[in-house]
Amino acid sequence: MAAVAALYRKRLSQERGTIIKDWGGKTSVALIYPHSYQVGMSNLGFQTVYGILNDHPGIVAERIFLPDEDELAMYRRRNHPLLSLESQIPVRRFDLLAFSLSFEIDYSNILTILELAQIPLMARDRGEDHPLVSAGGVVTFMNPEPISDFIDFFLLGEAEVLLRGFIKTFLALRSSRLAREETLRHLAQEVEGLYCPSFYHVGYKEDGSIGSFEPTLPSIPPRVRVAKQAPMEGFPSTSRIVTPSTEFADTTLVELNRGCGTGCRFCAAGYVYRPPRLPQEEDIKGFIDEILDQNLRLGLISPSVSDIPYIEALTSHILQKGGSFTVSSLRASSLTTGLLVNLGKAEQKTLTIAVETGTDRLRRVINKKATNREILDAVVRSARAGFFHLKLYFMIGLPTETREDVMGIVSLVRSIRHQVIKESKGKKRIGRIRLSINCFVPKPFTPFQWFPMDTVNSLKDKQRLLRRSISAEGGVTVGFDVPRWAYIQTLLAMGDRRVGRMLMATHRNGGNWKQTFRSSDINPDFFVSRQKDLNEILPWDFIDHGLKKSFLKEEYRLSLSATESPACVVGTCTRCGVCG
Repeated sequence: MAAVAALYRKRLSQERGTIIKDWGGKTSVALIYPHSYQVGMSNLGFQTVYGILNDHPGIVAERIFLPDEDELAMYRRRNHPLLSLESQIPVRRFDLLAFSLSFEIDYSNILTILELAQIPLMARDRGEDHPLVSAGGVVTFMNPEPISDFIDFFLLGEAEVLLRGFIKTFLALRSSRLAREETLRHLAQEVEGLYCPSFYHVGYKEDGSIGSFEPTLPSIPPRVRVAKQAPMEGFPSTSRIVTPSTEFADTTLVELNRGCGTGCRFCAAGYVYRPPRLPQEEDIKGFIDEILDQNLRLGLISPSVSDIPYIEALTSHILQKGGSFTVSSLRASSLTTGLLVNLGKAEQKTLTIAVETGTDRLRRVINKKATNREILDAVVRSARAGFFHLKLYFMIGLPTETREDVMGIVSLVRSIRHQVIKESKGKKRIGRIRLSINCFVPKPFTPFQWFPMDTVNSLKDKQRLLRRSISAEGGVTVGFDVPRWAYIQTLLAMGDRRVGRMLMATHRNGGNWKQTFRSSDINPDFFVSRQKDLNEILPWDFIDHGLKKSFLKEEYRLSLSATESPACVVGTCTRCGVCG
């Protein structure tokens, strides 16, 4: 596999910050992102875990990614086991495989990687000579059940606090040379946030819903408490490795805050990362000064950068230090002229705003806390502050959505376009408007977890309607996701252990989900298209985020009456249960 090794060495030569450690006397961890190198290295959580693991003197962690088509052909032609990036060592020789999972749609790639590594796909088929297989990342502490047949254990929670306890226990167990089953039992008993599926039994009712979810041993906790770093300690998460081969080329990513208190009812991150946490302004400025000594290009990461109360001062500070920055999504209602001016100075050309819907009514349903008037005001401010293109995110298929709500997108976009043209009068250029219109996918631990997904045919009809209507406007480009893939994402997000059989079947038949559904003994509509009872046991109910289920039910009912609820006030509010 000289060609693959040469490719990996070339990648390494373009990186800054790579960690190469000697293997002698250390526990080896294969840190796996089940997508391409470019996508994986753009993921801040993956980079954070890489740094935490390698900061420990007793661990050597190396990266593995899903091979691209050319690499894949080379591996399969030679029947050679998958190699790590840093030292080009077969993955099956590592002590622990650790998957970092951000998106449900990557689940099928887990099986591809295990197969390439020549490791049994099913956890129950692995023996003492195989590495343990673990997984973490945000989708695992929403609902790990669809992939529970393939993973020995999950680490549910935030890496900064979770890995400390896990590493200490895992290294001690390895020195004791316990058998595989005993190691897993001790981990499940002793590590907060660790979930081992083989120690839990699921019972089903005649209607197919879950009747019971119970541990098989008295020493195993009935619920798994998610580990969280609250309050945030030390420096925020940041890129450990900078490379030109990412979506943020040669840019150091910096996490400005964690969680969001707005409470949008469709957004899992706004619930599973509660309470929202924000470093002190002076602390983050000092930390950014250290980064600027090494790299003047920063990527500021936040659920909504404009919501940071000191964002104008922070971005001014970066510019004064000679640095430059890009930002992630912005909220129209908190987008200030000062921030826009700084974005212009940093030469950011595109503003990304999550508008979500075209009507105020539906925005109240989803608890977005923004009006069409505020959105148009933000467009006016951006046009007056400088030259910007606009990228606007919308969703279709949301609960209670009507045809008027769908056409409201057209009306709002028409008004936005009108304001852009009006404010650009006399200028040489007019900013482009690009729409990204996505299908609503229900997620665990949100008030919308009980709602079904809209049907594929209905979503296609809405897409056709919008495509025809918006194309008539001119000056606006629009992109849609694929309803069929949204259906599969919903299946993987909302399913239970039985969905694992569908994943395996799809892997065996070359990725043909339609064939899988035809031959499945379980109708996938049961997980995707069914309105769930508020009192039924959900596949993820064993996970404890500190959220009261009664709170989510209350938010669900408020959505049906298009009633907004207040934003999160950390420490003084007890509605959701996280703060006591």
